[in-house]
Amino acid sequence: MEKQEDVCSRFGAVADPPALGAKLGIALATIGELPINGLRVRLDEACGWFIWGGGEASTDPDFYQPLHVAHVAEFLPSVEPYLSLPPGYRFQIAGGHEDVWFDPALLAEK
Repeated sequence: MEKQEDVCSRFGAVADPPALGAKLGIALATIGELPINGLRVRLDEACGWFIWGGGEASTDPDFYQPLHVAHVAEFLPSVEPYLSLPPGYRFQIAGGHEDVWFDPALLAEK
């Protein structure tokens, strides 16, 4: 949790950690591909995080699989520090590269 607060502080974001037992969407088939990407939207039924490896995310409805946030460290421990970023944030990491930014389009009503 301390690392998550540090990331939020570095990027001027108010920490919004996922609720206990919350689920995120993760593209398990892309684990091992770089860069690792994440984006967070507002969702009522999940924490809003979608995480994948490689380039652009697929629009295939089966691209992401649900995963409890508590288990993300088993698959991608490097994303844990970013999970308290609030909805509207994105990140991209690979090796020593780290990019975190706010994307207002993620909060737009659809």
